[in-house]
Amino acid sequence: MNDYLKIISDSFTGYFKYLVDEITNPGWTNYFYWLLGLSLLVFTLEVLIPWRKKQAVLRKGFWLDAFYVVFNFFLFSLIGYNALSNVGVALFNDFLGLFGITNIVAIEVNTLPVWAQLLLMFVIADFIQWNVHRLLHRVPWLWKFHQVHHSVKEMGFAAQFRFHFVETLVYKSIQYIPLAMIGFGIEQFFVVHMFAVFVGHLNHANLDWSYGKLGYIFNNPRMHIWHHAKELPAQHRYGMNFGLTLSIWDYLFKTAYVPHSGKDIEIGFHGDEQFPEDFAGQVKYPFSSSSSNSQT
Repeated sequence: MNDYLKIISDSFTGYFKYLVDEITNPGWTNYFYWLLGLSLLVFTLEVLIPWRKKQAVLRKGFWLDAFYVVFNFFLFSLIGYNALSNVGVALFNDFLGLFGITNIVAIEVNTLPVWAQLLLMFVIADFIQWNVHRLLHRVPWLWKFHQVHHSVKEMGFAAQFRFHFVETLVYKSIQYIPLAMIGFGIEQFFVVHMFAVFVGHLNHANLDWSYGKLGYIFNNPRMHIWHHAKELPAQHRYGMNFGLTLSIWDYLFKTAYVPHSGKDIEIGFHGDEQFPEDFAGQVKYPFSSSSSNSQT
């Protein structure tokens, strides 16, 4: 027990020192400034070439989403997630140790070039995320948490980070074992992560982009707007276009749906007029017995 308490203590102090170092010592692998830079870039594009020209630059929910960016990218780890994940990994390793298992790496990829390792990790992680995203829409109790993300009523780049912190726990927990079984072990993973953040910013941005033929590979604003559609087609009663970075999974598994540009469609979900519009209310909402547990 003392070992776990030490992990918790070290996690809090370690992450705090990391966050301070991120802010005070800019570098090429600095999450804080990469996030800031990418956000400013996409926001500038929204201002210069907006898709929905009548939508205000500081759209409805802009400041709420800006807070979600800070909370989900930094504060959540600071107040507990980093400690929780480190204890979870320790408990999992201790559990394996009961059976004499000290290493669950099943596929060694460290002999591959770095670019190949990054590409492999990116594709595998994105496919896992696509499946998790589908679960968020199909499993009623998970949908209650995912409603926070779908409460966005006007799309903009920061809407990517409007999501309940429980989603982080779900995504990371499901991803951990498959990725741990592949021996990546490379620090350059931040490149993959920041690329996914950049594409996610673009997907939610007020931009009229579809990338031409590349739209069948990468998710894009014209495709993702339909994922947020309030009215769902009969053939996609649990939603469509679940890709986070890659759209290819939706085309392969017949969940893609882009009937037209979608520029002016209404987004949200049925009953969202009663959904809380403040951070505290949205965090508490899924735990309320009165919250909706069905997407349809």
